[in-house]
Amino acid sequence: MSSQKKEISEDKFFALLAQEKIEDVMVYRDNFSADVFLNQSAKAVAKTTEKENSNPFSSIDSGPKADYTMKYGELQLFLQKIDIEKAKNPKITATVDVGNATNVFESILIQILIGLVILSVIYFFLFRKMGSGGGPGGQIFSIGKSKAKLFDEKDKMNVTFKDVAGLEGAKEEVQEVVDFLKNSEKYTKLGGKIPKGVLLVGPPGTGKTLLAKAVAGEAKVPFFSLSGSDFVEMFVGVGASRVRDLFAQAKAKSPAIIFIDEIDAIGRARGKGGMQGGNDERENTLNQLLTEMDGFGTDVNVIIMAATNRADILDKALMRAGRFDRSIHVDLPELHERRAIFDVHLSKIKLEENIDREFLAKQTPGFSGADIANLCNEAALIAARNSHESVMKQDFLDAVDRIIGGLEKKNRAIKPSEKKRVAYHEAGHAAISWLVEHAAPLLKVTIVPRGRSLGAAWYLPEERQLTTTDQMYDELCALLGGRAAEQTMFGNVSTGALSDLERVTKQAQAMVTIYGLNEKVGNISYYDSSGQSEYSFNKPYSEETAKMIDQEISKIVEGQYQRALHILHENRDKLDALAGKLLEKEVIFREDLEDIFGKRAWDPELTEKPVSNATNAVVEEVVQAPDSATQL
Repeated sequence: MSSQKKEISEDKFFALLAQEKIEDVMVYRDNFSADVFLNQSAKAVAKTTEKENSNPFSSIDSGPKADYTMKYGELQLFLQKIDIEKAKNPKITATVDVGNATNVFESILIQILIGLVILSVIYFFLFRKMGSGGGPGGQIFSIGKSKAKLFDEKDKMNVTFKDVAGLEGAKEEVQEVVDFLKNSEKYTKLGGKIPKGVLLVGPPGTGKTLLAKAVAGEAKVPFFSLSGSDFVEMFVGVGASRVRDLFAQAKAKSPAIIFIDEIDAIGRARGKGGMQGGNDERENTLNQLLTEMDGFGTDVNVIIMAATNRADILDKALMRAGRFDRSIHVDLPELHERRAIFDVHLSKIKLEENIDREFLAKQTPGFSGADIANLCNEAALIAARNSHESVMKQDFLDAVDRIIGGLEKKNRAIKPSEKKRVAYHEAGHAAISWLVEHAAPLLKVTIVPRGRSLGAAWYLPEERQLTTTDQMYDELCALLGGRAAEQTMFGNVSTGALSDLERVTKQAQAMVTIYGLNEKVGNISYYDSSGQSEYSFNKPYSEETAKMIDQEISKIVEGQYQRALHILHENRDKLDALAGKLLEKEVIFREDLEDIFGKRAWDPELTEKPVSNATNAVVEEVVQAPDSATQL
């Protein structure tokens, strides 16, 4: 397009048109402008003082230079005005052409320039910013790098063995690892080799990760900490690359410790992950981990520590000597260990005087270290909610109730008939547990709704390592006492015994198929400690044996149910008295059972030293949902 600097108005244009001075008009529809070309006579008298346009593309224009340029409004209206002027004056010979102002070559060049600018911006941010690792997208070129967090002299690990209460046996074993890292010559001069791997195995919350941190804090060596899931990525080869990078960093900072939490995320047995086959990304990552652990020499002071609660599913190649040389079992804490754990967590809480830590430890069998930490925190919250100046003994007892049984719901509307049934159900449990020898001693019974339950009974189970057949039978009888009480009182049963029946069925099934405690099936166990049976679609016994197992399980359950009915029938008056007291008070304690049933002849020590309204484990719940907060 050609253009002149001099611009005229639309009125001036029509004045020149009327004077017959215009030879040609080029109208551009895309930018509402027009180029005006004067005829020869008009050019001769016109004073053209304008300079030539400095447009860099003017040199490529092939047409003549326009004398004027102008802006118009609506195209059709502008053309109609020109036609009207021509109609008025037939001597007007000006021609009108309509087109577009954009030059094709110029448009292509502009688009190329815009594309170059966009590519420059992409190059700057992608290759300069993202490639350097900064920003949210910095992992595009560092995706194969290890995600392990490093604790060294700059970022020290402050956890020591003093912060790990209990776990005395586990601490003794890992102490040797610390000693080796501090003084390796003591062992190597005798021909000893560094243990390449230490696997911490135990239930959730027992302190496996805390123990690993304490090892790093005591050894004062670089500590690489990450989770097994950090190796997992959607891109092929990323997991193996991260393993290589992790071990390369650890070797560079030797002596060092690598801690992989939840190693079962990548250490699951190969070929057991479904239909993916043997070349999926997780298995490639595991193969690389096995290779790196085998690649360590005796002169490289790098120790691998890992933690899992699913050691049964780990690959056998990972567990062999030379990779994980030792396996340390971190079990649930015993009585004296729970007291030590309470000492650690209670030191951070403002307590009333004379809080008996031994008493708290006795009320929490089966609690892990994490459970005890949660209990102490919950007790502090309850004390603050009740505006106490310090955390009192009752706050801890309420916290145990809250954690095990759930939140108390006093406002839940229950029909009187349902409340009576719940009272007899709970009274049945309490009566049977009091009248049979090996049932756990009862501490408290309530019919106040709590969590998903309409009522609950608390017991203090005995901490034992072995369980006899008679003890299991008594526990089954006590669990069926609730339904038996409903049958005795109302002549029918309800859905409230769902959690009881679930536990009874599992325990009876374990007696027959796992522990070999059934005479007909015999001394046979179908339990697979390796965990491989979960991938098998075949049962380890025939259909005839399966039928016999079902019959024996039913025989055990129904036999204890009839026993519970017989016991309650003989003590009907005491059952009624206990249920009546429950309906009156809603919460009763062991002392109330002593008033009704008398002291237990086979448990004189417990009756001589009564425990107040402490709670420990909810053994029964009246719920209709399959999930239950109960525990033995």
